[in-house]
Amino acid sequence: MAHAIRLHETGGPHVLRWEHVEVGEPGPAEVRIRHEAVGLNFADTYFRSGLYPVPLPSGIGVEAAGIVDAIGEGVTNVAVGDRVTYTGFLNTLGAYSTTRLIPAAPLIKLPDAISCETAAAMTMRGLTAAYLLRRIRAFKEGDTLLLHAAAGGVGLIVSQWAKLLGLNVIGTVSSEAKADLARAHGCDHIVYYRREDVAQRVRELTDAKGVDVVFDSVGKDTFEGSLNSLKRRGLMVCVGTASGPIPPFNPQLLAIKGSLYLTRPALADYIADPAEKADLAQDLFGHVAAGRIKIEINQRYALSDAALAHRDLEAGKTTGSSILTVEGD
Repeated sequence: MAHAIRLHETGGPHVLRWEHVEVGEPGPAEVRIRHEAVGLNFADTYFRSGLYPVPLPSGIGVEAAGIVDAIGEGVTNVAVGDRVTYTGFLNTLGAYSTTRLIPAAPLIKLPDAISCETAAAMTMRGLTAAYLLRRIRAFKEGDTLLLHAAAGGVGLIVSQWAKLLGLNVIGTVSSEAKADLARAHGCDHIVYYRREDVAQRVRELTDAKGVDVVFDSVGKDTFEGSLNSLKRRGLMVCVGTASGPIPPFNPQLLAIKGSLYLTRPALADYIADPAEKADLAQDLFGHVAAGRIKIEINQRYALSDAALAHRDLEAGKTTGSSILTVEGD
């Protein structure tokens, strides 16, 4: 019998329950996957806390990789025995499981050079990095990027990819250890956001000009400093809210601070089109397979220990990517 982490109520990590589940045969357009590794993402904590509401009881987790062991009627994009990965939102919710049924549409076949563990650690983060650097703006060599949470899973991938594009990267971190990690992955300059004024330090590093773009995954605590770090007509990309939602503000503020642009993108809108998703995935897999982008799996937890993983993630104890490992039932 399969196992899964399930939610019967929202709240802290203690609400995550390890349960036996029945997994039947796939229906039309569905497949059954035997997971080998599951991705741990900050978005998972939003489902658990209720910030992203879903009907309860519910599964949790939106990213995993494994092997297809059965397919339903009409499935043509994958076959039994294929190694696949996936990420998404409500259409992939339930990834914290040993075996599951899932629509076939979100699945991406893995090349031989990429393991299921690596895929689970990078599919959401890597595709996020891909659309941020290839779709949000036409970056040009020499542009300067302020990257919050530079030692996190997305941050480490973005830093490496940004250097391939010839960008200057200023990364924010909380500690010396995280600074060393961020530098090793491409950050040109480090700002310690807990003890330095981020905007003031950015102005010092850019001869008072400010940066072209900010990627801000922190939200409430960094929003004002991010706006103050931008050059005239710079772009603020709100890509997450780890510290909490951004408070309401008057859009006139963007004009006052230099006719700034602001966007709040979501990965789902950049992988909804199968051709675009395939293009971004091919670019990501190519860089990783060639060694141009390295995926750091710095934390591994047993799937049954998902509550501990959530505690560590929310406490800022993790760096790079984290995965939940799956053992056979």
